Amino acid sequence: MTEAIKAWILFKLLRHRYWGEKHTSFDNLPKGKPSHLAKQIRNVGKELIKDDLLLSKPAHYGQEISLNPKKKEEIEKIISKYYKI
Repeated sequence: MTEAIKAWILFKLLRHRYWGEKHTSFDNLPKGKPSHLAKQIRNVGKELIKDDLLLSKPAHYGQEISLNPKKKEEIEKIISKYYKI
């Protein structure tokens, strides 16, 4: 389940082209999934930041995230297990 959530998060950011300098709020991650999965999605998001697949940028209004362009091949490999890209 965790691997599927990782792929879903990465695919969501890939679809919106959130690479490098283009970013979105960390609070937007659970949007689009049922609310009972929100906590698990946030935890997986934090794990992706620790794995350096997501870049984190602090802002005065909250944490901003984007895909790490240096890990593009690894990100696409994870996504391709669950989605056609």
